[in-house]
Amino acid sequence: MSSKRKKEEHQRPAQRDAEHVRRILLHLAYDGTNYNGYQSQTNAVGIQDILEKAIRDLFGGDVRTIGASRTDTGVHARDNLVVFDCDAKMLPGKIALALNARLPDDIRVMESMEVPGNFHPRHCDSVKTYSYRIMNRRVPDPLWQRYALHYYYPLDESKMAAAASYLVGTHDFASFCSSGFSGKSTVRTIYRSEVTREGDLITYTVSGSGFLYNMVRIITGTLILAGSGQMAPEEMMRILEARDRSAAGDTAPPKGLTLEKIEIPELGIF
Repeated sequence: MSSKRKKEEHQRPAQRDAEHVRRILLHLAYDGTNYNGYQSQTNAVGIQDILEKAIRDLFGGDVRTIGASRTDTGVHARDNLVVFDCDAKMLPGKIALALNARLPDDIRVMESMEVPGNFHPRHCDSVKTYSYRIMNRRVPDPLWQRYALHYYYPLDESKMAAAASYLVGTHDFASFCSSGFSGKSTVRTIYRSEVTREGDLITYTVSGSGFLYNMVRIITGTLILAGSGQMAPEEMMRILEARDRSAAGDTAPPKGLTLEKIEIPELGIF
């Protein structure tokens, strides 16, 4: 993100001096297949670009949105949270319907509401939940080709679940972070890390206070090593302690990853 855009995001809450300006929160769902992630792009199309155009078409003006999660290229969302400011008189609950009439079918506003003017979706206590889906069968299922990784060889979900359990708690997740990460700390807290299976579909579900760049996809690639017998589940602790990206497995493709929900207690969003 450019320094100019960062500056704009931090300044916008302070610009809400006029009583008629409201901060609107959107619950946003999208199929990320055709987009270069959520964030606005210079030489590609991000979901933010499409959403902001729809908001401008509806209300006019130079609207900027702030997303709670800047999902990567090809990653999906069932419930990302996005805010923007406007001075329109439209009832907050009606904004979702009006925007959906202007959005493509693979992006939908599930709900819209007004929130306090100083609320920032990335500067608050929250819990994010992601799911990564693996279609584990010999022949790919064409109905899952956009939303799950196809894995040909047998996977033992019980071994994957055992490996995933070592990640619960507060740890340094440097081994599960791609080189593009620019944050100050690689320590994160994981509240839930589970693997389940229903037929051929294996789902890894993880909830945490925050995630590093490609963290869930790298964890999934490592869980596949456990499920395929290429590593013992207890080796997950050794990988954590190594704090070395080369100690973990491959980064799983983006299409299997979905941002399921973001819980924000201060707003009563669970």
